Amino acid sequence: MTIGKTLPDDATIRSIRQRIDRPLVLVGMMGVGKSTVGRKLAQALQMQFTDADDEVEKAANMAIREIFEQFGEDYFRDGERRVIARLMDEAGAGCVIATGGGAFVQEETRDLILENAIAIWLDADIETLVERVSRNDRRPLLSDGDPRTVVTKMRSDREAAYARAPIQVESNRGPHNVAVARILEALDEWLG
Repeated sequence: MTIGKTLPDDATIRSIRQRIDRPLVLVGMMGVGKSTVGRKLAQALQMQFTDADDEVEKAANMAIREIFEQFGEDYFRDGERRVIARLMDEAGAGCVIATGGGAFVQEETRDLILENAIAIWLDADIETLVERVSRNDRRPLLSDGDPRTVVTKMRSDREAAYARAPIQVESNRGPHNVAVARILEALDEWLG
């Protein structure tokens, strides 16, 4: 499947891009594909892409796992919120930002995103999430327990927060371009 066959035509993409007046922020569970889909979405819209987790690590000069271990989750979430606020402020409407899985669950961070960006919830079924997170051993919230059990509970606990995003798109198995095409279609409709 080629990118040209799954994405809207260039005129439609240009029209969508012209109507975007603030950053696009991807939210959702770890493993849903926010970073990969975000890069492809930014490329399609000719926008900048930023991964908030990478920026948190740069700002702290340490890995997220180390931040969790040394300072705890509350400290991490505070830093994450400040980094996301800075990224949205600096980038304006020209950026796609992928957030960490827990960012949008934090009320202050969620309110900040909803006020200053277009939040897009990427969702996937449990099978897809477990398969994807199992490829990465750097996820601190998965270090204690069976990934399927942890992911299932986490998704259940977080679903109501994610549902606050005005746009929801499925990102299940298959080419990430399919999710990008779904986002573009949903954006086109949502932007009116």
